[in-house]
Amino acid sequence: MPPPPKKKPYPFWLGGVAATIAASITHPLDLTKVRLQASGDKRMLASIQKTLLTAGPRGLFDGISGTWMRQMSYSMCRFWAYEESKKVCMLDATAPGAPAWKLGLAGSMAGGIAGLVGNPGDIVMVRLQGDFAKPPEKRFNYKHCFDALFRMVKEEGPSSLARGVGPNVFRAVLMNASQLASYDFFKASLLATPYFEDNIYCHFTASFAAGTVATTVCSPADVLKSRIMNASGPGSSSTILTIRTALATEGPLFVFKGWVPAWVRLQPTTILIFLTLEQLRRGVEWGRGRGWAWI
Repeated sequence: MPPPPKKKPYPFWLGGVAATIAASITHPLDLTKVRLQASGDKRMLASIQKTLLTAGPRGLFDGISGTWMRQMSYSMCRFWAYEESKKVCMLDATAPGAPAWKLGLAGSMAGGIAGLVGNPGDIVMVRLQGDFAKPPEKRFNYKHCFDALFRMVKEEGPSSLARGVGPNVFRAVLMNASQLASYDFFKASLLATPYFEDNIYCHFTASFAAGTVATTVCSPADVLKSRIMNASGPGSSSTILTIRTALATEGPLFVFKGWVPAWVRLQPTTILIFLTLEQLRRGVEWGRGRGWAWI
């Protein structure tokens, strides 16, 4: 018997589109998480109330263009790099019993690449989201994501696009090793049982577990990234100085500040990303079955 024909890979941009859709829906929660981490706000509901009082309902979508820029750079790259990394690891993540360490390695490789590529978009997103939480005299007052990008290069130099790249890459490695890899691991494990089939119930359960794992693993790097990227001025980009200052004023638990809104935000985001991605994949298969060669 001849071997079955090799399955055509999915379009590289599929993950970026899925992540953009999910991030647009959960943007108010992401906005609140960043403001809790970077400002003096203490509680999630109080931060949301403050935003509504100062900017109205539209204020919950401050910086949405930065979110789109970030997802179409970082997320598109990480999903593409993850699939390529699995090929390098000679790994079939859909097969039952796929080694967790290989999944984690592929996720880490993807995170390192995406963290570098997506760093400018990440800075823009964090600054746009955190701007209105600052006093008027300390705001950047960017009009949109491209205005932020051009002004950063003009006013702070090209090196400003690499601000916080260390903790950002570290966080991206943790995120992809925990979120993408754990989703594949949980999905394959569920499909190996007699209780699940490859449908929305399996995708939901696997993504729920992956979201909880990712939130806990990524919280320390996420807090540091937000604080460094929101800062400006000489010495403000020092990771060591940021850690020392926070330890002295807030104690070691500062690395988990904003965990609850981060979980509340990342959980539906993770679920929406993978549910959307799986449906987009089915859409691609449907289109290819009807002769749509462009996908």
